[in-house]
Amino acid sequence: MHPIRKAPTAAAALLAVAALTVAGCEGGSSATESDAEPSGPGCPDVVDRARQAVEEAQAVDAPWTGPTTGPEAVPDKTIVYIAHTMTNPGVSGVARGVQEAAQILGWQVETLDGQGTAEGVRAAFDEAMDLDPDGIVIGSFDPEASADGLEAANDAGIPVIGWHAVAEPGPSQDPELFTNVTTRVEDVARISADWIIADSDGHAGVVLFTDGTLPFAKNKSDLIKEELETCAGVSLLSYESIPIPEANRRTVDEVSSLLSRFGDRWTHSVAINDLYFGEAAPALRAAGIEGDGAPFNIGAGDGDPSAFERVNAREFQAATVPEPLYEQGWQIVDEFNRAFAGEPASGYVAPVHITTRANSGGAVFWDSGGYRVAYREIWGR
Repeated sequence: MHPIRKAPTAAAALLAVAALTVAGCEGGSSATESDAEPSGPGCPDVVDRARQAVEEAQAVDAPWTGPTTGPEAVPDKTIVYIAHTMTNPGVSGVARGVQEAAQILGWQVETLDGQGTAEGVRAAFDEAMDLDPDGIVIGSFDPEASADGLEAANDAGIPVIGWHAVAEPGPSQDPELFTNVTTRVEDVARISADWIIADSDGHAGVVLFTDGTLPFAKNKSDLIKEELETCAGVSLLSYESIPIPEANRRTVDEVSSLLSRFGDRWTHSVAINDLYFGEAAPALRAAGIEGDGAPFNIGAGDGDPSAFERVNAREFQAATVPEPLYEQGWQIVDEFNRAFAGEPASGYVAPVHITTRANSGGAVFWDSGGYRVAYREIWGR
């Protein structure tokens, strides 16, 4: 566990002159939950439970628990992957997994970038329909953002599979999706909060970064908040809503403001996506904070290579709860193959995992074992 290192208060004070006035919540930048020091008696029972859960999630040798049976490969299919934004490393990582798996089957894949806007997503969906595909992937955006396109696909009998498209994994009736591929958001939220509780021994001042414009992300951050609240010694200092497409231009200023407001009371951070910590690094570095010092940061998804590099180098990120991005890309292709063969979705949900410098083995992404062999055996390839 990390000792709670104090952020340099002198450097933080210097940043106060440049700090932004922070207001609002989901439509703005942040809402302060508490300006108090982390206090209270701690939570020994909660800490014990959290430590056990974290230890289990850090295992790297868990056996494959996904499907081992299913239909053989259906030939000659074309898939369109519609990304909310390819600047989201999780979205782009899954896209690469889809491409890799589809190549094994001899399928064609077209990737379209929604540019992180509702208008862009709608335009991409329209373009996807013009391509007359056999299947469409909704890559991490609310299907309601392109309700007309989804309805057209459903009416045409084109199976649509989501990745982080709705809150729950598996088939969805409203919106109509053949299946939604994701870890269970409640498991990811719980384990990321548990890591903070365990790492701080039940005494932490936390900043939570989210994207309140995305229902999936908003739900995840609300669940993280609920789990943090199970420990009386943990204080949520601020709940920051920064849309992912705007993170590169807003995060530095927001972090500078947080440092000026909270100083050494800010001991830990959790974000719904690792990319926030890459964007936060310049402000933390400018404040004289060491990369392996407080605030200790954990990303509750998606575990992209840059997050692993920060974790491995102890550069402003201590842990990540990575999605098995390539594995999920392969799962999407397998789910389409089931749909094309007239079979139901597999129902598989990948378990959560925590990566730290101690268990990463120097890797730059979480690639669970066994899935490539299992899927190729299923497909007869």
